[in-house]
Amino acid sequence: MSDFRVKKISRLHAEFSVPGDKSMSHRAAILGGLSNGICTLRNFLPSEDCVNTLNAMRALGAKVEIIDELPGYGPVNLRIHGQSMKLSPPSAPIDCGNSGTGMRLLAGLLAGQPFSSELFGDASLSSRPMGRITVPLAQMGANIETKGEKPGCAPLLIHGAKLQPIAYEMPVASAQVKSAVLLAGLFAKGKTSVTQPAETRDHTERMLASFRVSTRRDVNTITIYGGQTPEACDFTVPGDISSAAFWLVAAAALPGSRLVIRDVGLNPTRTAILNVLSRMGARMIDTLHQTDGEPIGNVEIHGAPLTGTTLLPEEIPNLIDEIPVIAVAAALAQGKTTIRNARELRVKETDRITTVVDNLRAMGAQVQEFEDGMEIEGGHPLHAAELDSHGDHRIAMAFAIAGLFASGETVIRNTECVNTSYPGFAKHLDAIRHERTDPADFAMNLSATPSA
Repeated sequence: MSDFRVKKISRLHAEFSVPGDKSMSHRAAILGGLSNGICTLRNFLPSEDCVNTLNAMRALGAKVEIIDELPGYGPVNLRIHGQSMKLSPPSAPIDCGNSGTGMRLLAGLLAGQPFSSELFGDASLSSRPMGRITVPLAQMGANIETKGEKPGCAPLLIHGAKLQPIAYEMPVASAQVKSAVLLAGLFAKGKTSVTQPAETRDHTERMLASFRVSTRRDVNTITIYGGQTPEACDFTVPGDISSAAFWLVAAAALPGSRLVIRDVGLNPTRTAILNVLSRMGARMIDTLHQTDGEPIGNVEIHGAPLTGTTLLPEEIPNLIDEIPVIAVAAALAQGKTTIRNARELRVKETDRITTVVDNLRAMGAQVQEFEDGMEIEGGHPLHAAELDSHGDHRIAMAFAIAGLFASGETVIRNTECVNTSYPGFAKHLDAIRHERTDPADFAMNLSATPSA
């Protein structure tokens, strides 16, 4: 078992890149494996979650050639040989590890195959509800059994079926559900549409366009026609802004700091974290240098005294991964921060509402818990505590950031989970807490040794 041990810092002046975007790496592996040729994927995230999805596509017949890899983690640059929409039956159940994204997207992909398959995951993933995808997929004709100890949970046994198109109105905004239905729609004859109640991440639609699959959008309804084959293409995954969010909060909350995150994804459905920090008083400049497909650019942030804010209901779907670290920013700000309409947090890798509230209180913050969120009265000095991540990577990283502002030494237990989304986080944390500012201290080069 590994730990983070963190002490207060007095300065943060750094410039570096974060690993590739997790959401896009999942989707690139899937669409590359479905395509009609060889795709080169660069800056793929070599995290446990994304490597599991890549291995799933291998199990379904896609050949993968590794060009470069991060030792101890997995491939960073690779070629994937697409199967032209003709997947092979897997020889064994497919392990999704800890990844809800991987399981839900793969379920959509497998629902319309002529063979049976099984998806399983770790204990955390096996406790997360899958009904939000099995319901619409069943409406399309999919035959999916949920075999978990808890009703509606994994493992998922997916029997071969012919799918019919549907017009599905999602009761809850979810990019994973939208993506699962759109992927299933590729294997259904006719027009499949998904209507979302609020804007969600649009990586699937953008990536489908990169692979020359036609979709149409009318307000919040996205339509896809079955029978299309993705055309092989090369794709570079931008840095993950959800990973950058931890360092952005650290810099924003430390007056006098300066941080530049290079080559990060600036998709407008993902940049709500920048809007929130700006409202709280951080000074930021974002510079786009690629606008086709997925926007990519640099973000420069200067620390300043922060003030509390209210997260807007329409922001929540696109902030759901960043809320744990936003709660840390709120504890470091002056005044009240209100986070509501975020009940989705209770069915993540852990119950992130209760876990965040408990950990903030353990560090001296004043927090009120609600069924759908929390209210944080900022400005109370944080003190060190011994905390458990409960196997949740975003909890581990968020409270490592909190430890940078707390008196004494904060210890976060059970941090191996961080490798599910951010291999190398420990190296970046070590460079920042020892106030090393040379860019080489932050390099995620291919010869890097995995950090504990």
